[in-house]
Amino acid sequence: MASNQGEIRYLTPPSVEIKKKKYCRFKKNKIKFVDYKDPEFLKKFLNEQGRILPRRITGTSLKYQRKVAKAVKRARHLALLPFVTDMLK
Repeated sequence: MASNQGEIRYLTPPSVEIKKKKYCRFKKNKIKFVDYKDPEFLKKFLNEQGRILPRRITGTSLKYQRKVAKAVKRARHLALLPFVTDMLK
């Protein structure tokens, strides 16, 4: 018992959150144009209520975030995406 006195034991190891580096998927995949007619791709940038996710969460660069926002707004106007919803995903 004397050897284990200074040792701290846990039932489960303490979780250490490792943050993944955010990256712009448009720059990585060399995508130049954001297509507003592709609602499945645009849903990746929306939350459950249908709101556009901010850059700090998605990791998208400013240039492409503007293009995504414009594409989502155009898709909403053409009724490809809803303006408001309960559970989009």
